[in-house]
Amino acid sequence: MLLRESVELLKEMISVPSLSFEEDEVCSLVCRHLRDKGINAERIGNNLIARNEKWKEGKKTLMMCAHMDTVPPADDYDFDPYLPDYDICREVIGKSLGYKPGKEDIVCGLGSNDDGASAVSMIAAFRHFNGEDLPFNLLLVLNAEEERSGPDGMSLLWKKHVEADMAIVGEPTGMNAASSERGLIVVDATASGVSGHAARKEGVNALYKAVDDICRLKSYRFDRISPLMGEVNMNVTQINAGTAHNVIPDKCSFVIDIRPTDAYENSEIMNILGSICRSELVPRNMKNKSSASYADSPLLKAVLNCGFQTFSSPTTSDWMRIDCDAVKIGPGESSRSHRKNEFVLVEEIRKGIEGYIRLIGELADYNKYFTGN
Repeated sequence: MLLRESVELLKEMISVPSLSFEEDEVCSLVCRHLRDKGINAERIGNNLIARNEKWKEGKKTLMMCAHMDTVPPADDYDFDPYLPDYDICREVIGKSLGYKPGKEDIVCGLGSNDDGASAVSMIAAFRHFNGEDLPFNLLLVLNAEEERSGPDGMSLLWKKHVEADMAIVGEPTGMNAASSERGLIVVDATASGVSGHAARKEGVNALYKAVDDICRLKSYRFDRISPLMGEVNMNVTQINAGTAHNVIPDKCSFVIDIRPTDAYENSEIMNILGSICRSELVPRNMKNKSSASYADSPLLKAVLNCGFQTFSSPTTSDWMRIDCDAVKIGPGESSRSHRKNEFVLVEEIRKGIEGYIRLIGELADYNKYFTGN
């Protein structure tokens, strides 16, 4: 029953557009679902918080969190991203799977994989444990604005409305457990020159200045290598300059995408870039830090005891907005995220529900850590 109701809920969520900053309707939908199932959910903005029935002050708290927002749909979807025709879906997705799935074997549409499958699987696991007297409190958080790092999602909730000792962050990882993930720094760079007429060789070409900086960035290697995450990754991903073919550009802007590891503070990376580049560098956000599970934590031990494979994730999540021991794990595949024809297998949702239940049950066996006995 949990699986069937999870699939039904996910299809309902997909049918409601829920771009970042536009999650009001999907939040209302999920809130009604939780209350229909006897879960008293508190709504804060477009975020939902639920505490298990046996909640006791003084206990440690395990948080399960997943996000309800999506990126915009790709322009080249082969089916309606909100109300997909499953006959078309079977043909399209069958090509990527190597076989034609049955209509009951897949859930298709925007947000199905990222992050709806994790959200509905966590809801099911929360329902499974809701009436049990666990050695820790169980907290379910379904939040908004994750995809755009908005101020009114987890950034609003953490410490102000929710706090936890441990967290399971739901993202599509194939039910492998990320024990670390890289951070993110996006830098807007601007090279300045002097405009002039191209035919007379006037001015100072800002585009050439930018290209020089980009070449230096391309060849730079960060010295410190993280045992968990490897090298810091850095790429220039956008560039823009010029107004006409015969005008020397006096401005050239470009964007640098940096994926930090735990070997560097974000401020250290910016200082290094400042020494490399002549362009003006303005980071969009300095708070997107790298994250890692605590050494010898019960949560990581439970992950390993359950037989989940661990890895270091190259992508960011709400993990970087919380300050507690955590792992990132969920059904679906990261490679399907932010692409056309998004889907998740019903079998993956089943494994997500069962995996979360197994992980929480395994964690509950560490009574000494949670009770001190």
